[in-house]
Amino acid sequence: MSSGEFERPSVPWARPVGVSAVVDAWRADPKLWKNVVLDHAMSGRPGRYAPMPDDLHPQIVRALQARGLNRLYAHQAEAFQLAKRGCDLVIATPTASGKSLAFNLPVLDRLARAPEARALYLFPTKALSRDQEQSLRRSLKDADLDHGAVTFDGDTPADARRSARERCGVLITNPDMLHASILPHHARWARLLSNLEFVVVDEVHAYRGVFGSHLANVLRRLLRAAAFHGARPQLLFSSATIANPEAHASRLAGRPVEAVTESGAPSGGRRVVFYNPPVVNAELGIRRSCLKEAVRLAIGLIRAEVPTIVFGQSRNQVEVMLKYLRDASAGDPIDATALQAYRGGYLADTRRRIERGLRDGSVRCVVATHALELGIDIGGLGAVVCAGFPGSMAGLWQRFGRAGRRGEAQEESLAVLVASSAPLDQYLAGAPRALIDAPIEHARIDPDNVEILVQHLKCAAFELPFDQDEGFGDVPKEAVQDALRFLADHRVVQAVPGRQGRQVYHWSAEAFPAHHVPLRSVTWDNFVIIDVEKERTLAEMDFRSTHTMLHEQAIYQHDGRQYQVEFLDYDNHKAYIRAVKPDYYTTALTNTRVSVLTEMAIGVLESRLDDRGLDGSPDAVVPPLGTGHGEVNVVEKVVGFKKIKFHTHENVGYGDVNLPAIEKPTTAFWITVPEAVIVSLAAPRVVVMDALRGWLTAMHAVAAVGLMIDPRDLGQAVVDEPGVGEGATPDSASGGRRFEPTLYLYDSVAGGIGLAERLFADRARLVERSFALVDGCACVDGCPSCVGPGGQRQSSWSRRTLIRQLGDKVGLWAPSA
Repeated sequence: MSSGEFERPSVPWARPVGVSAVVDAWRADPKLWKNVVLDHAMSGRPGRYAPMPDDLHPQIVRALQARGLNRLYAHQAEAFQLAKRGCDLVIATPTASGKSLAFNLPVLDRLARAPEARALYLFPTKALSRDQEQSLRRSLKDADLDHGAVTFDGDTPADARRSARERCGVLITNPDMLHASILPHHARWARLLSNLEFVVVDEVHAYRGVFGSHLANVLRRLLRAAAFHGARPQLLFSSATIANPEAHASRLAGRPVEAVTESGAPSGGRRVVFYNPPVVNAELGIRRSCLKEAVRLAIGLIRAEVPTIVFGQSRNQVEVMLKYLRDASAGDPIDATALQAYRGGYLADTRRRIERGLRDGSVRCVVATHALELGIDIGGLGAVVCAGFPGSMAGLWQRFGRAGRRGEAQEESLAVLVASSAPLDQYLAGAPRALIDAPIEHARIDPDNVEILVQHLKCAAFELPFDQDEGFGDVPKEAVQDALRFLADHRVVQAVPGRQGRQVYHWSAEAFPAHHVPLRSVTWDNFVIIDVEKERTLAEMDFRSTHTMLHEQAIYQHDGRQYQVEFLDYDNHKAYIRAVKPDYYTTALTNTRVSVLTEMAIGVLESRLDDRGLDGSPDAVVPPLGTGHGEVNVVEKVVGFKKIKFHTHENVGYGDVNLPAIEKPTTAFWITVPEAVIVSLAAPRVVVMDALRGWLTAMHAVAAVGLMIDPRDLGQAVVDEPGVGEGATPDSASGGRRFEPTLYLYDSVAGGIGLAERLFADRARLVERSFALVDGCACVDGCPSCVGPGGQRQSSWSRRTLIRQLGDKVGLWAPSA
């Protein structure tokens, strides 16, 4: 255009295209933009490259060059050189930085040099295993290697299982199959184990808490079996979004691990937007639905041709948002199949079809649960919209990392967090810089937990006899021998004389131990969901979710369509559904109760005060807080359901549910608060109970760190209802019963793994640290950082103030000024 020519007006059919155009349109809308509490631009970074290593096998080099790769990212070259030196290593770089190639290169190089070499890949989910199987097969084919790669899981047919044992060079599986199907039958896998040179463990940030502690022991058993067959494999880990990848991987491996943490991959700029929906009820603090607001923002991105992923917190949320997206785009030239949902319960072929659509661009938006947080290859996405905070910074940035997965430095992606009305979300909305500045959480495991260790020693003894002086991974030999003598005393193993008078411990029990040691908490079979009109299996559902989503009269949502559950065949694990067109969906109402079955030990928390009473008089006695640990029964029961109208989210009705309760016998640690202490705080009882819940949340946080577990491994409950065995105590004055509130921390794993007993033994330090956490927080009323999400502040009382007063009155804590 010449300098004297007027600018042409925009044509009426023009529409914004791309992330920048969408953000500019948001800024131009004052009603929308005033709700943005954070708009932060993160700069991209150029790539740092390294030439192809001179010692990389020529076949592998040619295969990479055929794919257009003539150089490596710096971290890929660093990982290759460490692996060539025989180091165990963990590659901890951001999402989409090429971690898969980094751990594949040393494996492919070795396979090219040694046809008999073998590798074992462990992935946490079936979906990820299948995704990586296709990638590895392409790489092997491109390099003219005939080793083959086979996935071995519960869906693998019999003929493929034989091939996996006898011929494949790369076996891809998950920890559960390794634990229960491969190691107990290691003699049948002798060809693999005797030539095993690499064990690759992907997504190690997913292995935390009890699950990670189990995996560490499974790896101890794997290395022991491999050594028996004459192999000592290298361990290659990959991780993302945790603060301690080197320490975590070393704990899993039981030996030192080198860390590669500086990524050389280029990344585009990322714009982080934190949107807090407007208030619709100031008295109750209720804001406009985060689901509807997330859909409103996402539909603008879809219309601007930005490939988008929307994350929901539950399966129901995902299906509701998919329906809303399809309703909103009904008048647009967007095919309904371009908008898809991705969640647990979808059949494998459905998930594969959606993944292909994301890679080839035919799917323009996917609404997903955390099932897509892990590193499944879904191509390049331009934007991520999170409907609600996922609960941790690590989880949030794992989701944000899904945008810009293939972007070069000049391409900007968009990450949007839409806050819900939940207290934790609103706390972050009040301090939005925490999204950028707050540290990523650590991953913690405790492989030496006695209950877990003994379970895997039994499995290991079944697999191979233990020699008198044999250790178990990095467990000291003396501790292993003590445990074996304990098992011998209980006739699980038998000590028999070996060579030179040395004792050898052989398995002597009849039971198959691995089948009684679940690595994950949910072990029940899935339910099959059958469409009665089309007479076909539509999906599947895990046992626990069935109670809340497949009870009779429930509206089951699948691919944006609605079905009503006509009959739930509970005994045969089948749900029969029929397509309907309701104007509502259902959500279950659940009640959880904890009751003491057996007291293993009881005690009190010793006061630091002298014999003064609560009012300071010498003749009143300070009532101590009672404590105990023992066997409890945790009962979860779905008692009914609500009908929620689409779009308006009005409650339009209720229904009853008659399903068996889910009972979980486990172990718990508890603290009982005397009624006199409740009365002394001079606040309404409902306010005091809210404060006790906040204190329990603080104890839960401290316990998770002290026990080196994932917070989800420890449940919590406050029981404030009369009942024998739940804290009820005799009232000598009235002859009736007076209830004293009880705070429970219980093992999430059925049967318990010893966490409650450890908490009871260290109860004084647990309580002291919990009071220190609350007292040292910079907040005024109590916040999610100290006492967790909770009730609204009532009158002049705050949970933090009441917790500090409680500690002072019972002599367990002297609050700071």
